[in-house]
Amino acid sequence: MSKKVLVISSSMRRNSNSDILADAFIEGARQAGNAVEKISLRGKTIGFCLGCLACQKTKRCVIKDDAQEIVKKMKAADVIAFATPIYYYEMSGQLKTMLDRANPLFPSDYCFRKVYLLAAAAEDEETTITNTANGIKGWVDCFDKATFAGYLFCGGVTEAGDIKGNPKLNEAEMLGASV
Repeated sequence: MSKKVLVISSSMRRNSNSDILADAFIEGARQAGNAVEKISLRGKTIGFCLGCLACQKTKRCVIKDDAQEIVKKMKAADVIAFATPIYYYEMSGQLKTMLDRANPLFPSDYCFRKVYLLAAAAEDEETTITNTANGIKGWVDCFDKATFAGYLFCGGVTEAGDIKGNPKLNEAEMLGASV
């Protein structure tokens, strides 16, 4: 059965390693017959959450910017994959801001059931992803019908495009095919 898969890439760098990892995931998901959309946060205007909680009553954010359309797409997706570079052992600020702005989803009848994390970093220790994975898990834990389906981490990639030819791209493609 075909699923609606949404991939949100949060790197601000063109041809970034996390973005290339996301593209491999997308390729696998598409080959498996899923409908896939990719949104890059690069070039988007996404303001910080005000903490007003109006969205808990209206299911919409009071801030009028690009986050509103992204949240609508998140709500309609069956599967969401977040792709991020890891900076200082944490997800990108752009992704964290987007997660905060997705607060209108909490009281809504969202469709997503599986959430994945795709991450790349210069640091190559396996524990490099721990804080980022915990941050995504914490967000997913707020949604009773959703589960954190796992992550794929590729370390040791610093310059844009360093990931090309890395076996982790094959793993990302297989992970995408399995959604």
